[in-house]
Amino acid sequence: MVASGPATARAGADTIAAMANARILIVDDEPDIRELIGEILADEGHEILAAGNAAEARELRGQHQPDLVLLDVWMPDTDGISLLREWTEAGALECPVVMISGHGSVETAVEATRLGAFDFIEKPVSMAKLMVTVGNALEAGRLKRENAGLRRQVPAVMEPMGRSLAVQQLKRRLERIAAHDTPVLITGEAGVGKAMAARWIHAHSRRAEGPFVAAPTRAESDGLARLLLGSEGESGLLGQAQGGVLFIDDVSRLNAEAQRLLLKILESGHLDPERASSPALELRLVTGTSVALENLVRAGQFEEALYYQLSVVPLEIPPLRERQEDVPDLVRFYAEYFPSRDGVPYRHFSVAAQNRLRQHQWPGNLRELKNLVQRLLILGGDEEVSVAEVEEALAQSDTGKRPDGDPAPALFHLPLREAREEFERQYLTYKLKAVDGSVGRLAEAVEMERTHLYRKLRQLGVDPKQV
Repeated sequence: MVASGPATARAGADTIAAMANARILIVDDEPDIRELIGEILADEGHEILAAGNAAEARELRGQHQPDLVLLDVWMPDTDGISLLREWTEAGALECPVVMISGHGSVETAVEATRLGAFDFIEKPVSMAKLMVTVGNALEAGRLKRENAGLRRQVPAVMEPMGRSLAVQQLKRRLERIAAHDTPVLITGEAGVGKAMAARWIHAHSRRAEGPFVAAPTRAESDGLARLLLGSEGESGLLGQAQGGVLFIDDVSRLNAEAQRLLLKILESGHLDPERASSPALELRLVTGTSVALENLVRAGQFEEALYYQLSVVPLEIPPLRERQEDVPDLVRFYAEYFPSRDGVPYRHFSVAAQNRLRQHQWPGNLRELKNLVQRLLILGGDEEVSVAEVEEALAQSDTGKRPDGDPAPALFHLPLREAREEFERQYLTYKLKAVDGSVGRLAEAVEMERTHLYRKLRQLGVDPKQV
């Protein structure tokens, strides 16, 4: 039976008015209850599915993915509590479940709630309670789906992905580093994910509840001073990062004055190095670099004292070409990530396509891989990405051709420093291949002194033995 009252029924109907067109599965062995509740909810614009037992409920739920299940406790074959437990233990409880019982008990209601039921309604069903509960359950389900979607779309703190030995070692080192509070210097080629590693360290440290502040490194010394210290009436980056982490993406780009300023701040231990009375520095400093700072120190281009302040704990992130067995996992992740975030069509990468991507050298590392997968999803037509499409996309990357017909080389779309480094990396790698990996012959070919050439190759991450 269903009990109702006109005024309360109208109030309940208002609650679910905004949730019309939901798909609701009603599971009850009493046909009259199924029909009556179904008619009431159908009048509100909902699509109704009805099952008289657990077997029918399993089949309908598997075929139609309801937004809400109204589940009777007492049924002739499998009872509602057992069916709810079955769904919960299988990890298949993707929508809210409201239990309905003609002679329920406190123990039954507690067990249903423990198993994940959204609410418990007793028979005879009050029309007002039914409408309000359905509205609340649908709204809770909608919010849960939205939050899950946001988590899929924005993996703000994504751990290193892959099953290679290099990634497993990196994960263990990240865990050890996160447990302490000392400065960290993250090294690795452009595009390997230094900022991602910095965010992971912050999220798994004791400062996780504090802010994560990323400082730009292109500012001149005066500009950096203003950014770090702030001006009258406004807090600088140091103040904003108090209690959390300050991340400087590529510290090697700081000019001499900026380096000295940062060193003063660290040595003084205060937000303002000129005022000993200023608040103490209460943050963790994480820096990154794409070049070997020790080489810059030896060349007189980087403050030695600052280098030792920053590199208390070094963390090297390997380039993608040194963990190519991880490429298929990364490709599958990005193939799902972009459809969730941008709404582009999902496309499956064939085994041949994945294998071809695995063989690529990835000079741009994760950044290059992410860009290429995104391009293939946007421009492709068939459901499956073929190896021919991959070959074409890689060729476009190699020649710098862009899908929009822009003939400018890809290097032209990078910042000057990154473009110069990438050109030197490609140029020296090409020349090394021409001389069979001989650094001595390479020095003659490019007219460079051999010691300087060795330093340049190390800075660019070019290993003559691998070439």
